[in-house]
Amino acid sequence: MSIYLDYNASTLIDDRVLETMIHTYRNIQGNPDSRTHDFGQNARQAVEQARQQIADLLGIIKNELIFTSGATESDNLAILGLAEYGIAQGKKHIITTAIEHKAVLEPAKVLESRGFEVEFIRPDQSGRINADELLSKVRPDTLLVSVMHANNETGIIQPIQEIGAALAGTATYFHIDAAQSCGKLVEELRHTRYDLLSLTAHKMYGPQGIGALVLRTKGYQKPPLQPLCYGGGHEGGLRPGTLPVALIVGLGKACQLAAAEYQVNQQQYQTIKEQILAALQASGVDCDINGDQDYCLASTLNISFRGVDSEALMLASKQYCGVSNGSACTSHDYRPSHVLTAMGLPEARIESAIRISWGYDRFAITQVQALLETAKQLA
Repeated sequence: MSIYLDYNASTLIDDRVLETMIHTYRNIQGNPDSRTHDFGQNARQAVEQARQQIADLLGIIKNELIFTSGATESDNLAILGLAEYGIAQGKKHIITTAIEHKAVLEPAKVLESRGFEVEFIRPDQSGRINADELLSKVRPDTLLVSVMHANNETGIIQPIQEIGAALAGTATYFHIDAAQSCGKLVEELRHTRYDLLSLTAHKMYGPQGIGALVLRTKGYQKPPLQPLCYGGGHEGGLRPGTLPVALIVGLGKACQLAAAEYQVNQQQYQTIKEQILAALQASGVDCDINGDQDYCLASTLNISFRGVDSEALMLASKQYCGVSNGSACTSHDYRPSHVLTAMGLPEARIESAIRISWGYDRFAITQVQALLETAKQLA
């Protein structure tokens, strides 16, 4: 029986989250913006309770958060939504990194095509960018710095606290893509200065199709975003459309569980990682681990098996476990990983790389051992 080891693409949904959503579907009818009857008011109460649960996890106030369809929409709104303000203020310089998710890279390139100057900071082979190098690029006309917290392919954690502290007293907005870290690196997010933060439910045991964008208040004002879509005054006028109550409740429940259990979960992630690393060493397979493990999520490993094509390995081992070799968003049109390429790794190492990512639930390490044995056979 195959086991699922692609949690960075999408986690399994927690049974408690699913049960809460089913209860909502069955018992809370109505549009949360219908204010003339109890059905709408009950739906609005459920939405606001979920908003508070998310705010509690992040250590913010709930009116600093709007709901979106996921981190991709949140990233687009954070970046493209600042364009009009940037043009009006003569601030058309943006800094991001070369290892961002496509949900950040592609909107940044759209603004580049519209006359903005975008700088892409590359990491070294550790997979981690240099905060001082990035900050040295900040100018008076820098509108936005956008940096992911933890990389989706390597799991490498970026120096967001240093960047946030340095930008806190400036007029430059700081955006964090926290899709992979929200619910895991809880304390770090609570103690980081930022203006905008993207998150999604399906990376933290919640449902697919719902996420949020945080807009922190600075000097009594939120970042001056303009909406990307129009058609109603929902979510502070930034995101029109009827709110999906059950999905929002699911996200709220996932955040409530994460706030209560993240420390125990972190220990479990680390235990599993140590088991996988021990199995890797015992197997004798010739491989390289990509990225500095001193700055890596406890739930992720990116491994290159020397002389083994990653596509061949995934096909040969899919009866044992489901793994990937990059972002699920680009897997239909496979190209060499832009993340590992930006790190300066050799082409052969990139082509032999796979990502293993897991949840807090235990599984039989024998499936991972079977994956490693398959790699040895293919080498």
